[in-house]
Amino acid sequence: MSERIGVLAGVLSCTVGGSAGVATRYLVGVLDPDAVAAFRFGLGFLVLLPLAFRERWPRGRDWIGVALLGLLFFGVFFVLFNLALVYTTAARGALALSVLPLVTMALAALLGVERLTPRKTAGVMIAVAGVAVALGAGLTSAPAGAWRGELIMAGATLCMALYSIWSRPFVTRSSPTGFLVSGMGIGVAALILVGAMRGSFAAVADFTPAQWGALLYLGFFGGAAAFWLWIWALKHASPTRVTATMTVNPVAAGLLAGLLLGEPVGLNLALGVAAVLAGIWIAATDRRVRPAPAA
Repeated sequence: MSERIGVLAGVLSCTVGGSAGVATRYLVGVLDPDAVAAFRFGLGFLVLLPLAFRERWPRGRDWIGVALLGLLFFGVFFVLFNLALVYTTAARGALALSVLPLVTMALAALLGVERLTPRKTAGVMIAVAGVAVALGAGLTSAPAGAWRGELIMAGATLCMALYSIWSRPFVTRSSPTGFLVSGMGIGVAALILVGAMRGSFAAVADFTPAQWGALLYLGFFGGAAAFWLWIWALKHASPTRVTATMTVNPVAAGLLAGLLLGEPVGLNLALGVAAVLAGIWIAATDRRVRPAPAA
């Protein structure tokens, strides 16, 4: 039951995350990627901080790991994520990111966290093939230089996979909210420092009400709700099962981007999503999957 609740939380997180990708795509044309991330998680930090006061916080040497993970995820990952959406569409970027569970499975096997069985391997190959076909078949409708965005998103995916694998012991020893707020605060501090040095925040002076609305949505939902659900899910289910829910992300992003931004949603993207879903289902329903150790 705990695993199922964790997976459900992951699905909700990725649904919100897909919509946040659309809002990010809307903003990165007028605001630097580091500034978008700083606003998103700065607001998210302020929303979550009151909820964390009564929670267990990291202790002792765990602060070193939490700080490094916070910089990796809320700093490096989201700067890469936002930069990728400068070059490619929200739907294609989300589809590229949907290989996260595959990368997580491979890294978890290499790090000795989970065993990579033949069934998992088959699922990995099917899903990777689906993403490759979808991105390759849609080159004619993709923006110029979209491959750059998808390559950058591949680097972002690696960061998130490592975060998902390495987070669980720290979450278990503290609490989902305490761990999340600690890492988010450290990541936001670094983003604000870098953004201030680069003058990245100046553009907000000319923001329209719609752009402020997108920024507030990113903070409250994309920054607070989505990642509280994600960390909570990682406490209750294995990294492989949680990250398998990332396949919801391109579905939500593609539908909303087509509706709100007029981005093309072709058959190739639909087939790619279907292949990813099939591959992840094959891999994640392996009965021999061992959950990640608690510590």
